[in-house]
Amino acid sequence: MGDLYALDFDGVICDSCGESSVSAVKAAKVRWSSLFENVSSSLEAWIVDQMHTVRPVVETGYENLLLVRLLVEILIPSLRKSSVAEGLTVDGILESWSEIKPVIMKEWGEDKDTLVDLFGKVRDEWMDNDLTTWIGANRFYPGVSDALKFASSNVYIVTTKQGRFADALLREIGGITIPPERIYGLGSGPKVEVLKKLQKNPDYQGYTLHFVEDRLATLKNVIKEPELDGWNLYLGDWGYNTEKERDEAASISRIHILQLSDFSKKLK
Repeated sequence: MGDLYALDFDGVICDSCGESSVSAVKAAKVRWSSLFENVSSSLEAWIVDQMHTVRPVVETGYENLLLVRLLVEILIPSLRKSSVAEGLTVDGILESWSEIKPVIMKEWGEDKDTLVDLFGKVRDEWMDNDLTTWIGANRFYPGVSDALKFASSNVYIVTTKQGRFADALLREIGGITIPPERIYGLGSGPKVEVLKKLQKNPDYQGYTLHFVEDRLATLKNVIKEPELDGWNLYLGDWGYNTEKERDEAASISRIHILQLSDFSKKLK
């Protein structure tokens, strides 16, 4: 038969951390304008730098805004509105983000939908006003563009990024056109549900199924679903994950640790 690949986008195809971090700072300055009046340009640069370290905890883009504000509260005690910021370190964020996130959302009086909409709006405005700079803040991992262009496998994108941004980057950076019905972006439902939908597609009965992710937590969610036992699971070691997560993944029989060169060969 053939192969079907479901690919995550950020951390598998695209290193978007520079763009998402700058967009998050821009959005945070809109959302919490009075707070960010006290943030200098040098502190902004420090925040963007630190965002590369904490990026592995992000599942959905809006969380970047929360991380930006939390980093400000860690560094400037007088601006603290959350109970978790005191004594918190970057390593502490990596260890405990799933516990921290609901606490700060409640203490800051935030809701997910508002932050998702704002993050998308800020990105749209950046793209409309200066597409070249927005595109330039992203990069595709080496070899991935060619691998996607010449892939003999059936490729789908399964991402928590808003689909229009993934589509724009595929076209502008990679010169790649993937039909919109093959891009499952934010709003398409949990990734496990998308994988169930793909495997039920009559066009792919008998195909070998592959899912490539850079988040260990997402792969563990797939393993919890007996219905998805037929998928080959891969953790991309070039993406947004930590050494500790890669070590844990190596101890799980369902998960293959994948290197970038091998990924590009597989798609071709």
